[in-house]
Amino acid sequence: MILLDILSKSVWAGIAAIGFAILFNVPRRVIFPIWALGAIGGLIKFTAMYFGYGIVFASFLGATVIGIISIKMAHMRKSPPLVFSIPSVIPMVPGFFAYNMMLGLIALTSIENTEAYLQTLIETVNNGAKAMFILISLGIGVALPMLIMRKESIKKSKLAKAKKTVAG
Repeated sequence: MILLDILSKSVWAGIAAIGFAILFNVPRRVIFPIWALGAIGGLIKFTAMYFGYGIVFASFLGATVIGIISIKMAHMRKSPPLVFSIPSVIPMVPGFFAYNMMLGLIALTSIENTEAYLQTLIETVNNGAKAMFILISLGIGVALPMLIMRKESIKKSKLAKAKKTVAG
């Protein structure tokens, strides 16, 4: 039952990635790879969370895998890696924690009981910190593979040189 839940969340993450891809007006030829990357990233995130890793590290793992695969997809589909990685990673943005942080900030303005105020403040800071660290982990997870693996321009890569020798 848990496996089915993880798979369904992953499929929905892929569908959300398609929505953001359409919103960003990406070419049609990259829609299915974006869905696949979103689903793979969600699968890794939710699987890591199932095995006891925190949401920040699980999000980092998912974003890193998306970053690595998006570089390979960029070479295959002749599009920039960001076309694949950004729409695929957006479904992992921590909207739940940011929303709860905002609700906590609003609630803090009207609480007069000291104990309730402190409890709400702790929850608000906790939600804000989680949202911030998840966003940082997503940014680093997507950017790090591109910084490490992309040493040269695609026009100067070994793949492009191999295609020129085969074609010419």
